[in-house]
Amino acid sequence: MDGDEEIRDELPADLDAANFVGPYLFPNNNRRRIPAVLYALIGLGAISLWLVTRGNDPVLVNGGLLAGGVGLIAFGAYSYQAGFDLDVDERDALAAAGRTVGFPVGHASAQLGWRGLRSRPTWRILLYSSEDPPAQRGLVLVDGVDGEVIEHFVEANPEDWSDGERRR
Repeated sequence: MDGDEEIRDELPADLDAANFVGPYLFPNNNRRRIPAVLYALIGLGAISLWLVTRGNDPVLVNGGLLAGGVGLIAFGAYSYQAGFDLDVDERDALAAAGRTVGFPVGHASAQLGWRGLRSRPTWRILLYSSEDPPAQRGLVLVDGVDGEVIEHFVEANPEDWSDGERRR
């Protein structure tokens, strides 16, 4: 127990970007549908077991198994509908954000998040103007399914970089 030999937890290969060279491809959001189907199948199995043994007064099969099965089916249905296809990648989102802010873009950053009860994928794009130091900055939310700009905010850059270090 003296070091990294005991560490067993690691990222799946498709999420580990440490040794990756080239453009990073975000995993598609529709992968949520795989566990959703499994939740529904396990829920159906639990309800089936409850139906088969309900008249025999078993100890381990009771109303809790029925409630768990119904809950798993409901959660599976929610997970399935939340598995939107991520049709807009970060380059498309950055292009849409650049068209929206109204200034030439220098540095920019993209982050994928989710919004709303249905957990719709949304790109959060932070952009700075191309001057050195940047005179403006903006935040743009771009829908990850259809590429529509949801919201945007642009302001004069409040950061002071006059001596080479950023200060507020």
